[in-house]
Amino acid sequence: MPIIQSVERALSIIDLFDEQHPELKITDISNRLNLNKSTTHSLLKTLKEHNYIKQNHDSGKYSLGLKVLERGQFVLNSMDIRQISKEYLGQLSEKTGQTTHLVIMEGMYGVYIDKVEGASAIVYSRIGKRVPIHCSAVGKSLMAFKSLNEIDDLLTDYNFFKQTSKTITTKQKYLRELQKVKDTGYSVDDEENEPGIYCIAVPIFDYSNQAVAAISISTTKQTINQAMKKLIIQELKQTCDQISNQLGSKKIYQ
Repeated sequence: MPIIQSVERALSIIDLFDEQHPELKITDISNRLNLNKSTTHSLLKTLKEHNYIKQNHDSGKYSLGLKVLERGQFVLNSMDIRQISKEYLGQLSEKTGQTTHLVIMEGMYGVYIDKVEGASAIVYSRIGKRVPIHCSAVGKSLMAFKSLNEIDDLLTDYNFFKQTSKTITTKQKYLRELQKVKDTGYSVDDEENEPGIYCIAVPIFDYSNQAVAAISISTTKQTINQAMKKLIIQELKQTCDQISNQLGSKKIYQ
């Protein structure tokens, strides 16, 4: 498979920055990669546009942007959380008989990064599945505990597209839903993402009390009843409290 030269060059620029070279001039970058300044400038402009590189307006020097930190933190969090959560997911699945899912937020979607099959599970799922934040229980749990400014920024020009007849399709209704999640400590998807499917989720918090992941259990609308819902919420909260504690959080839901 051929290597895309422009991509390779862009990645090579990112690799130039280290503890000894936190900032570089365009001439330094050009010389080290044996590129002309015009090509180097175009690559830097593209990387700046996507926040992988930033430029000091006073000195003109370049350094790594926040997107690099964001992506690195994303990988670290997902790896640590998967490792820590695996045993708890298994225990939760055994107690409820349902398939348990570990989900993180990437962009405007929740992404399934792990799961444990339940003995009584009747809903299909897969690792890597993506669900929109506005019509999924995990999306609501991951969004609800962000600051109001973060939520407002994320929802700017957001498309509340309709998945089913029950999908929330306005920002105002969605914000009210997020407040309910904060008040109760759990979220639901009542046939909002897929007809006939009922899902419950609870967030996981890290040492800074940020919601970095969520655990969900899905079943059918026909199967769920109040007793079953109460049990699932109780077990989800207990499990997420245990994992959050492992991550250094003191936020506990009863």
